[in-house]
Amino acid sequence: RNVPAVVGARKVPVATSFGLAEVDIAHAGACYAAVRARDLGLDVSRAALPALVRAGQEVRAALATHPDTWHPDGPLLSGVYGVILYEELPDTPFGPHQRNVTVFADGQIDRSPCGSGTSTRLALLAQDGRLGPGEDLLHESVTGTVFTGRMAADGVTEVTGTAHRTGAHTFVVDPHDALGTGFLL
Repeated sequence: RNVPAVVGARKVPVATSFGLAEVDIAHAGACYAAVRARDLGLDVSRAALPALVRAGQEVRAALATHPDTWHPDGPLLSGVYGVILYEELPDTPFGPHQRNVTVFADGQIDRSPCGSGTSTRLALLAQDGRLGPGEDLLHESVTGTVFTGRMAADGVTEVTGTAHRTGAHTFVVDPHDALGTGFLL
């Protein structure tokens, strides 16, 4: 279960080197911009990754000061964290099916469909009337990993998928470290 997913803006025009895109903005644990890949002349495939990354970076930069990227709880959650470039696949008997790539930070991509990104897509699909109660979004990443998402009755999103342990780490706090428990600026 994620935090409530809230749509910030729809069809925001963003100029890119691929053409003009209509971008949707939503907050779902982080702020995401979502754009249909085909609107930029792209498909969500491994072969298109360099172009998808460049498009994602351009959209993110263009929205850097857009007011709808600001979270009502303050600046720590504000600004576009990632850009979701997606394509529609044939619906399943349980609801919509999409493939995406999520571009974030300095052009990295998420290996998964992105949990909070999936929540963003859920909020947008629900607002469009494409995802109703009891329906699922089958959300596939460009790497082939899959999450299933749904809107709960209280408006909170639920995302399921597979996770694998990749390592372990032990953190210690030195009793003489004045900032041992962290700091906030």
